[in-house]
Amino acid sequence: MSASLEEFTKFLEENKGKRKFKQTVEVAINFRGVDFSKQDNRLNLNIALPHGKGKVRSIAIITNDKAVTESAKKNGVEVIDTAQLDSISKDPKRLSSLLNYDLLAQANTMPLVARHLGQFLGPRNRMPRPMMPGTNIEEMVKELGRSVSVKSKGKYLPTVHSIVGVEDMNPSSIYGNITEIVKTVGAKVGQNNIRSVYVKLTMSKPMKFM
Repeated sequence: MSASLEEFTKFLEENKGKRKFKQTVEVAINFRGVDFSKQDNRLNLNIALPHGKGKVRSIAIITNDKAVTESAKKNGVEVIDTAQLDSISKDPKRLSSLLNYDLLAQANTMPLVARHLGQFLGPRNRMPRPMMPGTNIEEMVKELGRSVSVKSKGKYLPTVHSIVGVEDMNPSSIYGNITEIVKTVGAKVGQNNIRSVYVKLTMSKPMKFM
């Protein structure tokens, strides 16, 4: 049984506003009976949160296409030319700066991205989302603004984590986001295989949600 909205609201009120920065609200889903060593069972979901994330990262796209570059710049998207990938891979500061972005990459550039950046981004679950030919960049930017990536880490770790909002969002909105993630993940692995769900703020103790 899930925690009620009233219980969640009380938890949020007791823990928000206690830090000098805006805390993120995060959810952890723990599983039972799921063999993540099998490729078919591993999670790699992009979930659109019904109420958004409350904070939006800058977006960058890796491309070697002039038209894509022009469209990206019109929509406020940072452009990383594939010719830069080799030098970025050798510069720790530039590599770390990539973590500040939601990353996209033209689908045909993904082998290059994997070769130069995979060793850094892969273990951090931050590989770019492939962008297929003809994708509307404006629509993609909007989608990224409210989407989260939910991925299983490794073959045997029976848990996933995701951002569900920030502390100053309406509690019912965050609650709705949590419910959406649990429902979507449950549809993939089976609701009965979800052992427990916990929610926490960046610096708070966790609350059992389910």
